[in-house]
This record gives sequence, structure tokens and C-alpha cells, in this order.
Amino acid sequence: MPKRPHIVIFNPDQWRGDALGHLGHPAVSTPVLDGLVATEAVSFRNAFVQATVCTPSRCSFMTGWYPHVRGHRTMHHMLNPDLGETNLLKVLKDSGYFVWWGGKNDLVPGQLGCEQHCDVHFRPTAADYVRWGVTRREGNHGGDLAWRGPPDGDNHFSFFKGRLDAAGERVYCDGDWSMVYGAIDFLRECEDSDQPLCLFLPLGYPHPPYCVEEPWFSLTDRSSVPPRHVYETWDDKPALLAGIRDGQGLTGWTEERWRELRATYYGMCARVDHQLGLLVDALRETGLYDATALFVFSDHGDFTGDYGLVEKTQNTFQDALSRVPFVVKPPSGASTPGIREQMVELVDFPATVYDMADIDCGYWHFGRSLANVLADPSADHRDAVFCEGGRLEDEAQASERESVSTASSLGLYSPRVNLQVREDRPLLHTKATMCRDTRFKYVRRAYETDELYDLANDPGETQNLIHAAEYAPELARLRDRMLTWYMETTDVVPLTPDQRNFAR
Repeated sequence: MPKRPHIVIFNPDQWRGDALGHLGHPAVSTPVLDGLVATEAVSFRNAFVQATVCTPSRCSFMTGWYPHVRGHRTMHHMLNPDLGETNLLKVLKDSGYFVWWGGKNDLVPGQLGCEQHCDVHFRPTAADYVRWGVTRREGNHGGDLAWRGPPDGDNHFSFFKGRLDAAGERVYCDGDWSMVYGAIDFLRECEDSDQPLCLFLPLGYPHPPYCVEEPWFSLTDRSSVPPRHVYETWDDKPALLAGIRDGQGLTGWTEERWRELRATYYGMCARVDHQLGLLVDALRETGLYDATALFVFSDHGDFTGDYGLVEKTQNTFQDALSRVPFVVKPPSGASTPGIREQMVELVDFPATVYDMADIDCGYWHFGRSLANVLADPSADHRDAVFCEGGRLEDEAQASERESVSTASSLGLYSPRVNLQVREDRPLLHTKATMCRDTRFKYVRRAYETDELYDLANDPGETQNLIHAAEYAPELARLRDRMLTWYMETTDVVPLTPDQRNFAR
């Protein structure tokens, strides 16, 4: 058995932090995660991402850098090793780990490939599908798009697809299933390996479109779906939200339709939980489980009907988007299982891996290892968490204009992306930063009204208190905390200095 732990990174996409059974959600079914937390894993109730869309968040949690450190604020600016930007996978590979990567990218530049970052970038073959006994299916974005209805209908931008037809097979074998099956095959091949392993499994679910096959589609009791958060006024909220609301055209939806969409999303979460169970079973069957550190977390959350919206935004930080599941099962005996209340950030993930593996990563970062919190439920960690997004006026390269084409004017994401690229004054895609502690959330905005929420009295973040005189002390405190954070994290100085004089 290797001295360094095996590392398994189970990374579903767009899973809200409240959608976990053991955290008290009334509708979602997550028995695998619930069982792990009851016996040997730690679940962080207050885990937050540093960006609320895929690539910026992944660039952050794979480095320990906040988005502002090197400007990773868009879907088209990734971690580039040619520019001196490393990441956790590359560090592990360079440190002797065998790295297997199965699933989406959203991390490193596609034009450079992934060879520097992993030993295997898994792609299933026709023979794999035959061996697994399943038929290859299109992912939830592909195939027949008739489910969207007409462009002028109220389902066209809803992302709601519904029940998937597995045609009598045990699963609807989309990309996620093929990656899970491939990961299980890999673990079985490595049963007797003396080399430490890193398995990176970035899945697509529960990212919308909202759709899942049986039994998960019908698993959620629709009567248990919690009520949505709604805004009574939009005037003191970022303009991008109202623009997306108008573009998505869902204001006429009944609560019954919203419950069906939300129940389908919870079914997608339940399927991911089941897939995690298959992976855990394989770790146990191969004897790798006790020596494995298992990390389960998402890159950001999802509106899922809150505020009458679906999907996500780049520059708003409601807990529905910024708070995510984060469950850690260390190597056997290295934790006190249960739920933790400490504030943590996903930048703490790579720091924890480097600590567990006793690796000097070779660069400066801002993560803090969670080892003490895993062992001691009362250990101190962070007093506040931070999240960033948006852009400045005329900063067109940060608008994601690459996502817009003449063919995409009616694409699923067009109500949001078409607003991001506009150069209206004031800008709709406002650059913004969140500072959140255990009770209050402050959002600083360029060009728009700042936001302040008392989460104890308003967990849905519906009442903006930025101008309320009685909250002025809290506002001043959080502004000062944000300034201190920026001062501490503005840049990274390389650990190896340059030579001042020219060599002779």
C-alpha cells in the first residue's frame, strides 16, 4: 500500500449546497452521502465557491487562487501551463501520482491538450459499451430538442426536459454513466498497484437541462418540495437578474410546474448520489477504500426556480449559487465524522490534498488545510468567505463573447449570455464581489447598488438592507473585511526569484 493516500475527486456540476438529506432537506434523497457522513466522513454545511460558473470556479479550487489573482473570471480563460499556471492534477502527476481523468474539462486550455495534467484522459470505446451492456446515449444537452417547444413558448428557455427514456435498459447511459463505469474499471485494474492514484471524476449532473431517468425521476415526493424564494421588488437587485427573468419568460409558470422542475433536479442529485455509491463499492471491493481520501463537492449551485429563475448567473451570489455540498472522507481513522458548521472555501480543497499527501506544491496559494477541522469539530477555520464575478465597462474580453454566434440567438443560455456581451451604460454584467460570514452577506458592485442581507432573518436574501441605518455598523465591518481580504490576496509572488544582474 502506498504511503501517500489515494485521492478521489468526485465533482458533480451545479449541485446546490442545501440539496442533501443529512442537512435536513425535506425532498432530496442522498442515502450514500448521508451514510458516509454518519459513519466516517465530514460534511461542511457552510462551504462556498469562489465563482458561480464552471471555469472560474474550477480554476480556483484546482489552485487555491481566487479569481482576481490571475483574472480567471470567464468560461474562456483557463489554467495555462505555458503561462506559469499549474493545477492540482499536474502537481500530483509531477509528484508521482497516477492521474486518471474522466469527464468534462472547463479547466485547462483545449488547444494545449491535457497530457501535462493526467496519465489517462478517459474516452469510452464501442467495446466498453458492449462490455457494460448499455447503449450510448446523448447527454442532456444533445439529441432531439423538441422538448423545448416553440421559441415563443414558456418552456423554450426553462431548461426543463423531464423524464428520460432508458428504453428498457437499467440506465440512460449518457456521458456521466460512461465515466462512472470507466472509473470503476480503472479502480479494478489498479487493485494491486503500489503507486498512489488520483481519480478525477468531473460529472455533468445535476447541471440542467433538468432531466433524469427512472427510478430517480419519480423518487422525489412532489408534496415535499420546499417553497421557492421570491423577490417582491427587483429595483435594488442587479439588473442582469431582471434581464434574465424577462428573457427566460417563466413568469407565468404555476407552482405545480415549478415543483415538477425542482423535483426533477432533486432526482438528478439522487442519481449522482447513487453513482457515488457504485464508486465507493468499487473502492471497497478492490481494497483501496481505507487508504483513499474521497472529496465530494460541486463547482457551484443552481437557481432551480428560486426568484423565478433557472440555471445560474456569473455575477450574483445567492446561497443557491455560491453554497455547495462539500463532503470529505479522509483515509481511515483520520476524522471525526459528522456535520461541520465552520465557514470553508473551495480554495481549501487543494491545500487539504497537499497536506494529506505531504506535497510541497511549489507555488503560493491562499487555501487552508482542513485537516484540523476534520479531526476536531470545534477547530477554528475562517471568519468569512468570498466569491467574485462579472466585468468592467469595455472589458469585452471578459464578456464571454465567444459563447455567442449567429446560430445561438435562441440557445438555452442566450437570455444570460446575450446580456453579458452588451455594452449598455450602466453595464448589465456588473463586476461584483461577495463577503459573507455566519449571519450577514455583503456584495460590492461596480456601477450598481450594493447589497446587504441579514441571513438570520432573511435566508432567501430577498430584502436588500444596504440603505438601512440600523445595519450601518455591519456594513462598515464587512466592507473593511473585504478590503483586508483584497490586500492579503491581490497577487502571488513566485517562490523562485529572478537574478537581478545579467549572467556573464
